[in-house]
Amino acid sequence: MTTAAAPDPLAGLAGRHLGSGKVRELYAVGAERVLLVATDRISAYDVVLPSQIPDKGAVLTALSLWWYDRLADVVPNHVVTARVADYPAELAPYAEALRGRSMLCRRLGMLPVECVARGYLAGSGLADYNRTGAVCGVPLPPGLLDGAELPKPIFTPATKATAGHDENVSAAAVAAAVGAEVAAELERLTLAVYTRARDIARDRGILLADTKLEFGWDVAGVLRLGDEVLTPDSSRFWPAEAWAPGCVQPSYDKQFVRDWLVTDSGWDRHSAPPALPEHVVTATRARYVEAYERLTGSSFADYLRRA
Repeated sequence: MTTAAAPDPLAGLAGRHLGSGKVRELYAVGAERVLLVATDRISAYDVVLPSQIPDKGAVLTALSLWWYDRLADVVPNHVVTARVADYPAELAPYAEALRGRSMLCRRLGMLPVECVARGYLAGSGLADYNRTGAVCGVPLPPGLLDGAELPKPIFTPATKATAGHDENVSAAAVAAAVGAEVAAELERLTLAVYTRARDIARDRGILLADTKLEFGWDVAGVLRLGDEVLTPDSSRFWPAEAWAPGCVQPSYDKQFVRDWLVTDSGWDRHSAPPALPEHVVTATRARYVEAYERLTGSSFADYLRRA
């Protein structure tokens, strides 16, 4: 017997719906505002899994807001408010569903570039390096190991893919897409955000290996940081005390889910993905919450109570 899906608490906003990402839903609020809602969905290998991670959307929202506050002097962002009580009256019927996991934001014309900064060698950057000795055309010293710290942070942009993996590209390709001046500003801002966040995280015992940022223009022509920022979905966070170059690092992201899918689930990555067992769901939620609490020094339960 199958269980009927729970009704969507935001179904009444269907007429405002602008689009869905793997995790987020986007709704129009007037001509110049959008409502960004983070769900509890989780994806792996470019597929949204049938299981959800309780409170994951709230962790992503809470961390993004915390980081936006600490980056305000580095780059303006798109957030108008995350206080549901301050949302327009037409959103009031959905207040409980939105509380803690949504942000009312300026509508941006997003640039077609995933702005990635790397301070450590991992993921697709490691694959590029092992193949070419460089990442996105940036040459690196020979002999670097998986997880090694780079001599200095590097800008390694990627194209935005509507399906499948984003593709790493060179800075020259970004300049060809958006113009040399804008490309230079994207690189400057991306590295400035990474450097600020790396130093804050390091003080809290966490290494920020890399992060992915998105930028867009507001109606006044101001370049703003958009989407989410510096969460376990868009960044690699490693516990500093466990860092050991030469192997895959323990992390505060969904690597635990990926490992289960590859080693224990029997999934062939071509058929529909399996549901996650309860222990994987519980352990993944714990990693996301621990990332929030170690970075912010605050209780996630307190965030939920205040939201």
